[in-house]
Amino acid sequence: MRVTQSMLSNNMLRNLSESYRKLGKYQDQITTGKKVNRPSDDPVVVMKGIGYRTELNKVQQFSRNIGEAYNWLDTTDDTLDKIGSALQRARELMVQASTDTLTVEERLQINSELQQLREHINDLANTKIGNKYIFSGTKTTTPPFDNGYPEPIDDAFFKGIEIEVFSGIQIQINTTPIQLLKDIDSIFSDINTSMDKESAGKLSSFLERIDNVMDKILTTRADIGARQNRIELMDERLQSQEVIATKQMSENEDVDYEKAITNLITQESIHRAALSTGARIVQPTLVDFLR
Repeated sequence: MRVTQSMLSNNMLRNLSESYRKLGKYQDQITTGKKVNRPSDDPVVVMKGIGYRTELNKVQQFSRNIGEAYNWLDTTDDTLDKIGSALQRARELMVQASTDTLTVEERLQINSELQQLREHINDLANTKIGNKYIFSGTKTTTPPFDNGYPEPIDDAFFKGIEIEVFSGIQIQINTTPIQLLKDIDSIFSDINTSMDKESAGKLSSFLERIDNVMDKILTTRADIGARQNRIELMDERLQSQEVIATKQMSENEDVDYEKAITNLITQESIHRAALSTGARIVQPTLVDFLR
């Protein structure tokens, strides 16, 4: 086959173009820190990267969900703790009120503080996270107590709000003690009615009612604690998954700088050699001979 000057020139240009492409590829790798910067560089790496990134995004979303779950459960537990403290104070006051030596006026003074505790507990029952009432079941825009009076209870007040904390795993983040809160308010209402009428012996009967609701609060808090423990375990699992997913994505996409720099230096040497060889191969044209 006859090799012409045009063929030599075209081959040289094609080889130089490929050499420039490789130089650009290695320079992009070093600049961006990524093995591939466009799908055509390595479709397999790109597809694997999409899968790893999708998995990492899911793990990060679950982590955000767990943060929301922590917020709800911690706020709920703290609120119930404060309600329990208020009830403990109410019990102490009722012990005083049940003493035979107290006058009606002294009992009414005690009742005044008790009714302030009632308002305090109702305020706690209306605790919100953002714009959502935590003790209203799925009716998160409706307060359990409106102007000091309990809202009419329907099924929505007993429904749980669940959030996904791992693939296929959901945990209820709210607590629905609406009936318990209503019972507590009823106790204070009955005390208010009875304080100036009942004998010390009859007033002491309220102590048992207060003890019963305090026990229920402790039971409710125990359930919250169990869910908090489970979420902590899920959080630890997610943190491990995030580390694994990040490592896999890094191994798949991140460039080995030592290798990339070596490849760039090698390609630069090849490119200079190609330029030098090309200059020698290309022969003078007829015009050059006629000069």
